[in-house]
Amino acid sequence: MGLPNNTVSTRLQSLDVYRGATMLFMASEIMRIPRVAHQWGAESGFWRFIEFQTSHVAWSGWSVWDMIQPSFMFMAGVALPWSIASRLGRGDRPMQLWLHALWRSFLLVALGIFLRSTGKQQTYFTFEDVLTQIGLGYPFLFALGFASMRVQAMAAGAVLLGYWAWFAVFPAPGADYPWTAVGVPADWPHHLQGFASHWDKNSNPAHFFDVWFLNLFPREKPFLFNGGGYLTLNFVPSLATMIFGLLAGGVLRSGVPDRVRRLVMYGMAGLVLGWGLDTLGIAPMVKRIWTPGWAIFAGGFTTLVLAGVYWMVDVQGWRKWTFPFHVVGMNSIAMYVLVHLIDGFLAESLKIHLGRAVFEFFGTALAPVVQGAAVLTLLWMMLLWMYRRKIFLRI
Repeated sequence: MGLPNNTVSTRLQSLDVYRGATMLFMASEIMRIPRVAHQWGAESGFWRFIEFQTSHVAWSGWSVWDMIQPSFMFMAGVALPWSIASRLGRGDRPMQLWLHALWRSFLLVALGIFLRSTGKQQTYFTFEDVLTQIGLGYPFLFALGFASMRVQAMAAGAVLLGYWAWFAVFPAPGADYPWTAVGVPADWPHHLQGFASHWDKNSNPAHFFDVWFLNLFPREKPFLFNGGGYLTLNFVPSLATMIFGLLAGGVLRSGVPDRVRRLVMYGMAGLVLGWGLDTLGIAPMVKRIWTPGWAIFAGGFTTLVLAGVYWMVDVQGWRKWTFPFHVVGMNSIAMYVLVHLIDGFLAESLKIHLGRAVFEFFGTALAPVVQGAAVLTLLWMMLLWMYRRKIFLRI
C-alpha cells in the first residue's frame, strides 16, 4: 500500500503555489510576449532570450515554456496521495474512489475537446492538450496510487522502456520519405539524425496511429498530420511524468526529515539522465512527442521546482508573496477555462468602453503586452472574487 499510516496529512500549500504560478505563466500567452520580443530580438540578446524562453522549441531541446505541460502533469501525480488519503479519511469506499477517478478522467477529456472545438464548425476531436492527456492517463495513475513506491517506480520505467522500444524498432524515415505530405517543409532544419531519427516529426509510429485513430471521428476534413507534431499517444510516456509526481508526493507525505534533499537528488538525477540520453542520441528530448528522454529530463526539472517551492513555502513558511499564486492555484481549472473562452471578449470590451487606443499608452509595439496584462488582471480578479466566496471549480 502506497499510503502509510504515519503520513503528513496537512494540505500541501506549496503545490497550490506551484500550480498557480504555472497557470499564470501559461495564461501569459495572451500577452504575446514572443511576438513583441521578436521585434527587438535582432538587436538585443536579452529579447532573444525572452523570445526563446516564452516559446516552444521547434523540435528537440527545451525552453522554460516547454515545462508548462510537464508541470501540470507532474502536479497531478503529486496531489494524488493527498486526494486518496482525504477521501479514505472521509470514509469513502474504494469503489466510490474508482468511480470518481473514472468520472474525473472522462470530464478532463471532454473539457479538453470542448475547449479545442471553440470556433470550429463541429466537434474537433483532438487529444494532445494537457487536459485530455491527463484524463487519458489518470485511471492508470489512480491505480498506481495504491501501490508501493517501488512498484510505482518500476511502472514508470516499464512505460518509458516499452514506449522507447516501440519507436526504436519502427523503421526510421528514409531518403524518399514524403515530408511535405505530412506538413514538414523540405528544407526544415530540425530533423534528427542517425538513430535519433526514429523520433523525427510526423514519421514515427504514433503519428501513423493518429492517422488511423483520429479519422474514426467525424471531421471537417480527413486528418493527415498534426502541424506541431503532437500525438494522442503522448499520454503513454507522459503517464511516467505523472508517476514521477506520484513518487514525489509519496516522499513529501512520508514524513521523513530529509524530504527536500531527496527531491533535489532525484531531480538532479533526472536532469543528468535525460540530458545524457539526448546527448548520446539514445533517446532525444522532444516535448512535442514526449520522448522517454524528455519525460525523464522534465521529471527532473519539475521535481527540483517542487523541492524549491516546498522548502520556501511549507518548510520555511515564507508565504507573504504566495497569495496571488495561491488564488489561481486553488482554482486552476477555472482560470484555464476562462483564458480559453473569454480573453478576447474582455479585451474587446475594454476597447469599447475605454477607447480603441487604450492599450497603446506605451506605444503600439508594446500594446499586445499591455492588453494581455489588463485581461490577465481582470481574470485574476474574477478568481479572487471566487476565492473569497470559497467557490472552487474542481473536477
